[in-house]
Amino acid sequence: MYNNLIILHKKDVDDAVPYKPRTKPPELITLELLNCRMNFTSQEKRHYLSLKKGYEGEKQFDTLTEKLQCDCLILDDLLLEVNNTTFQIDSLIITHGNASFYEVKNYTGDYYYESDKLFKKPNLQVVNPLHQLSRSETLLRQLLLSSGFNLSIDSSVIFINPEFTLYQAPLDKPIIFPNQLNRYMNELNALPAKLTKNDVKLAEQLVSLNMSDSPFEQLPSYDYDQLRKGIICPNCRSFSINVVRRKCICQDCGYSELASNAILRSTKEFKILFPNEKITTNIIHNWCQVVPSKQRIRNVLLNNFTRSGAHRWSYFE
Repeated sequence: MYNNLIILHKKDVDDAVPYKPRTKPPELITLELLNCRMNFTSQEKRHYLSLKKGYEGEKQFDTLTEKLQCDCLILDDLLLEVNNTTFQIDSLIITHGNASFYEVKNYTGDYYYESDKLFKKPNLQVVNPLHQLSRSETLLRQLLLSSGFNLSIDSSVIFINPEFTLYQAPLDKPIIFPNQLNRYMNELNALPAKLTKNDVKLAEQLVSLNMSDSPFEQLPSYDYDQLRKGIICPNCRSFSINVVRRKCICQDCGYSELASNAILRSTKEFKILFPNEKITTNIIHNWCQVVPSKQRIRNVLLNNFTRSGAHRWSYFE
């Protein structure tokens, strides 16, 4: 097992490969699709943009951790539970006998710290990520102890965006600012110790405990009739799609793709938005709007899904 580590030594690879890579949250995928097809309230829009910005910040941090060449295991985007309490960890790095985890924030603008509170100038109080960090560290310690692991744990808040400034920053708090990140990564790379089988066992345990369904999702209510129909351009996100022979061409940006690929992509989007609905030729024809031929849609479904039922009652899974 130890010889099959996903994270290799410097002599084997230039960059580290995450033991558990980050994937785009299902909530964000759904919100991206809904943002094109319905009008969000101001609150829904803020939530969507906040989630999107947060994910972009985490991916930016990943570009740094994936260049690590020390002996380590990288676990991204963990959703864990202990004592009926759920908590999230943006990134966790296991080195010899130690687990370091990070709360990544993609804040921009001018902030200040006062009386253990965080404010965006001039006077908007925001959630203090240090409080989230402390909560997560306590719960992670409980989880590891209950699983038989007793090791060193440290945690930090990462402010990833170079356009972020924090006035009156406390000196005694575990904060890493954008201009400190390269130095911090160099310090990790300088760690000489090698991973042990127990370190690998810890990574395996955390991955096995990771939850796939988040209880924190906030999706707006929607139904089929209220959503805008049509094929969305994957390049500019417009609905200005024309079908020209075997291709779908965006009239706004000029992006071109095979009509079969566009139909398949739109079908998968429909399945994300309506996981409990049966996929039929008629409903996908109505969903795509701009594809005149039902037979073309039927052929795409036959080639990519399994048909169930017969005649007008048939559907695809």
